[in-house]
Amino acid sequence: MTDRVLSLLSLSKKAGKIKSGGFAAEEAVKSGKAYLVIVSSDASENTRKHFSDMAAFRDIPFRIYSDSGSIGHALGQDMRKCVAVTDCGFSKKILELIDKAADTRRFTNGKEKDI
Repeated sequence: MTDRVLSLLSLSKKAGKIKSGGFAAEEAVKSGKAYLVIVSSDASENTRKHFSDMAAFRDIPFRIYSDSGSIGHALGQDMRKCVAVTDCGFSKKILELIDKAADTRRFTNGKEKDI
């Protein structure tokens, strides 16, 4: 696994700092335990909007990243469309890596590209 974000998600899972799946992630957000919410790029528009709105209401960073198969594989599970990171340190580093990856992919050779 060469994707550093997925590697950190895997490490977070081993440390017990991940809530994955729609119900568990939603529960972590509503209880105030989530520091970052990640939804896969292949999640439905309804799922993306639901988690985006919920995270925005509670002032929790929200990102769309990777696909459900890759996220699930990193977590040692089947496909996962929603993940909540429940550790401040892990969430800061993951957020930094996602934003850095989006910036480098978005502006390659001075031209904006699809992510």
